[in-house]
Amino acid sequence: MPKLSANLSMLFNEVEFLDRFDGAARAGFRGVEYMSPYQYDRDDLAERLHWYELTQALYNLPAGDWDAGDRGIACDPDRVGEFQDGVGKAIEYAAALKCERVNCLAGIAPVGVEPRRLRETFVSNLKFAADALLKAGVRLLIEPINTRDIPGFYLTRTAQARSIIEEVGSDNLGLQYDVYHMQIMEGDLAPTIQGNLDVIGHVQIADTPGRHEPGTGEINYPFLLDFIDSAGYDGWIGCEYRPADTTEAGLDWARPYLDGA
Repeated sequence: MPKLSANLSMLFNEVEFLDRFDGAARAGFRGVEYMSPYQYDRDDLAERLHWYELTQALYNLPAGDWDAGDRGIACDPDRVGEFQDGVGKAIEYAAALKCERVNCLAGIAPVGVEPRRLRETFVSNLKFAADALLKAGVRLLIEPINTRDIPGFYLTRTAQARSIIEEVGSDNLGLQYDVYHMQIMEGDLAPTIQGNLDVIGHVQIADTPGRHEPGTGEINYPFLLDFIDSAGYDGWIGCEYRPADTTEAGLDWARPYLDGA
C-alpha cells in the first residue's frame, strides 16, 4: 500500500504552518515533509510531530536565500563554505525531528561557470554531505527538477542524477524521484522508476499541467501508484502539489491510501 506523506509547504495552507500538522493528522496522513524547517524552532516542530504521531519524512538542506532567487547552492563554486555550514544545520534538525532523509537542491547554474566546474563542485559537496550525514544516520538525496518551473536549474534528468550518484560513490546518496518534474522533462515514468529503484529513496507526486492533485491532469496515477507499490518501493510518497481548491476538497484520490481516513 502506498505510504503518503503530506507536504506542508503546499498542503493545508488554509492555515498557518504550525497548524498544518493537525490538518495532516486529521486527514489520515502519518508522515509529513516540507521544503525548509529552519525558520522554525526545531523543538516546536518536534512537539507537533509528537502530538500528532507524525513521522518527519523529509526536508531540504538549506537552499540559500529563496526570496532572493536561490533554489539551492550545491553546484555553486563560490558558496562551498555556506553549503557545508548548511549540512551541519540540517543534521541538528534531523536529530531533533528524527528525520532519516534530507534532499539536496543542486541550484541554478551560476552564469559563466564552466559545466565541468559545476559538476566538480556538486560532486565534491555531495561527497562531503553524504559522509557527514552518514555519521548522523541520515540519508542524502538529490532531485532533478524541470527547467520550465526553474529555468537554469542544474540537475534536470534521471540519467544525469544517476551518473552523479555513481561518481560520488557513496551508499549514503540516493535519488528523490519527483513524478511531476520528470513527466515534464522526460516522461516514460514507470520504466524509469523500475530501472532506478535501487537508488530511489523518496518519491514525490503532483499532476501536470497545473501541479495540482492526482486526477486533475494527464498522469494516470491509479496505475502509477499501483505500479510503484508492486515494484517493491516501500518508502514515503510525498504529496507535493498545489490543491486546486482546498486541501480537504482535493483528497478524494488519496482516501484509499490514508490510514484512518
